[in-house]
Amino acid sequence: MNKDDITNEVFGNIDELSASLGIVRCETLPMPFKTVLYRIQQELVLVCSDIFLDSSALSQEHVRQVELETEAIAAELPALSHFIIPGENRASAMLHLSRAICRRAERSLTAYCRERKQFPHHLEYLNRLSSLLFAMARTTERYAV
Repeated sequence: MNKDDITNEVFGNIDELSASLGIVRCETLPMPFKTVLYRIQQELVLVCSDIFLDSSALSQEHVRQVELETEAIAAELPALSHFIIPGENRASAMLHLSRAICRRAERSLTAYCRERKQFPHHLEYLNRLSSLLFAMARTTERYAV
C-alpha cells in the first residue's frame, strides 16, 4: 500500500483524532466528558480495525449512543446566536481542534467509502461525533477555567 493511499489517509486522520482526544482528556473537564472521550478513543480503534479487517464491530448502536450524548449535552446549552471562535479556554479550544480533525477524518472516510461502497455506520459515527465534540466544546467554554 502506498503512503498516499486513501486507506492510509483514513487511518492517519483517525489516529490523529484519537491522539487529540487523548490530549483533551488531560485537560480540566467534567469527569463524564473524560469517560466519554476515552470510550470514543476505543471506538475509533474499532473503526480502523473494521476497515483493516473488512469487518463490522462498530454498529448503529454506537452511532445512537453518540447521538443521545449530544442531545443530552445540547439540551443544557443556550441557542447558538453567533459563530464560535475557539479559545475561551484551553480545553474548549482542544475540543474544537478535535472536532475539526474529526471532520477531516469524515471527509477522508467518505472518499474511501465512495470507492468501496461500505461502512455507512462509520461515516454516520464520525459525523455525529463532530457534533458531540462541538457540544462538549461549547459546554466547556461555559464552565471550565
